[in-house]
Amino acid sequence: MKKYIFSLVSFIIGIACMMAFNIIGSEIAPDGRVIEPFYLIPVGFFFVFIAVISALIVTLFYKVKEGINK
Repeated sequence: MKKYIFSLVSFIIGIACMMAFNIIGSEIAPDGRVIEPFYLIPVGFFFVFIAVISALIVTLFYKVKEGINK
């Protein structure tokens, strides 16, 4: 489990960004502009993507390392 800590933290941050976007919500200003925390969507997806890629790299690294040691 210790080897996946970076992936887990990245995944949690990504999900937190998406939840924050939904909790904060959006509103319409008196002049008709939409005010929303749009930046949280790509940041959240970026962290989830980093989590998946790092988990795959760690898994492949340890599978290859086990294969060499046998």
